[in-house]
Amino acid sequence: MNSITYVGLDVHKVTVSVAIAEGRRGSEALHVGVFPNRPDHIAKLVEGLSRNGRQLSFCYEAGPCGYGLHRQQAAAKVIFCELVGV
Repeated sequence: MNSITYVGLDVHKVTVSVAIAEGRRGSEALHVGVFPNRPDHIAKLVEGLSRNGRQLSFCYEAGPCGYGLHRQQAAAKVIFCELVGV
């Protein structure tokens, strides 16, 4: 099954708070947890969320910490589709 999962990231210098929502009507957002803002932890999170062919669409706030995470994951071939500016 190829479904999409929306992943919201609240990126800070030391941590990343993660919430997800399935891409179907009536789906509720679920707080996954707070993770260290380290490439190895984020890679493991992405790997776990993308199991079973699930497509991920990321959203995070534009800023110095978010851009750093974007560059990190772009190098690892993870696509961040959405960028939210404030």
